[in-house]
Amino acid sequence: MTGPVLGLDLGARRIGLALSDETARIAFPVGHLERSGLEKDLAALRELVRERSVRRVVVGLPRLLSGREGVGAEAARKFAAALAETIALPVDLEDERLTTVEAERALREAPASRRRRRKEIVDSMAATLLLRTYLERAVAD
Repeated sequence: MTGPVLGLDLGARRIGLALSDETARIAFPVGHLERSGLEKDLAALRELVRERSVRRVVVGLPRLLSGREGVGAEAARKFAAALAETIALPVDLEDERLTTVEAERALREAPASRRRRRKEIVDSMAATLLLRTYLERAVAD
């Protein structure tokens, strides 16, 4: 896999964003996108993909701890399909169980100055953890 990969952690209010390096080995947080409706969200992501020369996107697939898929997983699948059609690039789904929990735990351990911006950071950190997991699995395959 070559070229940047974009990781998305879908939330009701925000989409957490993470991006890999050119070699698709390291994931970095790049902020979040405030949700403003499907069409506007897709347009904003299309622009980000263009600006950053993204070659592939990975969307978090929320599963229950049992591994079963719930309503959130169905919404993620529909979003991923709409995004793939919009950007004409591969869009993969990656199990995101516990990524938000891990991101929140890391922020609790962070200095107080970062904890104040917690809501702004958690989504991007969750996207980064999701993307890191995806990239590690891709290298192992």
